Amino acid sequence: MTIIKEIPSKDTYIVRQPVLRKGKPIESCIFEGDDLPTTHHFGLYKDSLIGIISLFSKINPIFAHENQAQIRGMAILEIHQKQGFGEALVLHCEEYCKANNTSLIWFNARTEAVGFYKKLNYQTIGEPFDIKDVGEHYLMFKKI
Repeated sequence: MTIIKEIPSKDTYIVRQPVLRKGKPIESCIFEGDDLPTTHHFGLYKDSLIGIISLFSKINPIFAHENQAQIRGMAILEIHQKQGFGEALVLHCEEYCKANNTSLIWFNARTEAVGFYKKLNYQTIGEPFDIKDVGEHYLMFKKI
């Protein structure tokens, strides 16, 4: 049985580091805005924490919507990937956003994750770009 619940930002590091910041210091797992009252972190548990996603209240001026949320730090521990847990976390964020009158979700997706998000009806916009020390990304979004 899996459950998704809100967790403190520091609890995300044990998944962020091996998946998103492999070989980098734990400090690299701290994201700007992690501890703002408008930021929400969700953990997916299957006995222990195996997946995380963070939802930031952040406006991207490319989009005209007033109520936007940015997904950051979505990660599933490698041995649990490709089993539907990432999809469950994204859908949980979508439901949370709908309940809180957010009309658009956007994020910067690693190139290798674009196909995953497209299956969930997210769209790319613009050209790929590089995030220093992380790699190539695409801006993606979905109106909800």
